[in-house]
Amino acid sequence: MEGNSLKKTSLLTIIVFLTVISFNKSILAQSGGLYFSLAFPMSEFKDNLKQTGIGLSGEFFFLTPKRNMPVGMGLSLGYYIYGMERRSEPWSTTIPDVRVDIERTNNLANFHLVFLIAPEYGCFRPYAEGLFGGSYFYTKSSVESRYDDETIAEDVNFDDWAWSYGVGGGLIYLVSGDPNFNDDVFFIDLKVRYLFGSEAEYLKPGSIEIVDNNLFYDVSKSKTDLLSAHLGVRFYFNWNPQQ
Repeated sequence: MEGNSLKKTSLLTIIVFLTVISFNKSILAQSGGLYFSLAFPMSEFKDNLKQTGIGLSGEFFFLTPKRNMPVGMGLSLGYYIYGMERRSEPWSTTIPDVRVDIERTNNLANFHLVFLIAPEYGCFRPYAEGLFGGSYFYTKSSVESRYDDETIAEDVNFDDWAWSYGVGGGLIYLVSGDPNFNDDVFFIDLKVRYLFGSEAEYLKPGSIEIVDNNLFYDVSKSKTDLLSAHLGVRFYFNWNPQQ
């Protein structure tokens, strides 16, 4: 796991460095977005994992397209659940009359630096993206109260990291604001992305078996290509730290 930690630390360092460089300049326009997202395993990843990931994603562009320079750069974060199991168990062998819920989720979180090519104005704005980053796969189990769903204890059973890069494209449609200025404007955004993921180990729903109070993992391993679809909103705003 030491190698995975080094990879994640290196990626975080790159992201922070680029962010600091961008904010040291006078930034006249920025944009952000929030999305409902679906993630579909592709290629050999699909051979191992049939479940579709359901989740949320968000992005922030600290550099947005301008006239005569239709390019942008930002960060994208996504979180998906691609499997969930739930069962009821006694609190302990000595307290069988108190029961708790055991919930296990298979999760995927990804982090990407995004490069954007898009027009700077207009009601309809098609765009293209290039992405580089990584995905964190982890399976987590938690003990929850049956009375109020409060989490009593939780632990990560298994995790791994994969690098990824890819391309995407989409269309934003203006619903509020002036199409000629990126100042307090609001868009509906629809996009798709294809990510080529490096090899990783991960668990699927049903991959953990409990025998005589011992855990046995059926670990899957493959490349981790993903096709994702996103529907949400994007908003532009102006912020200049020197004002």
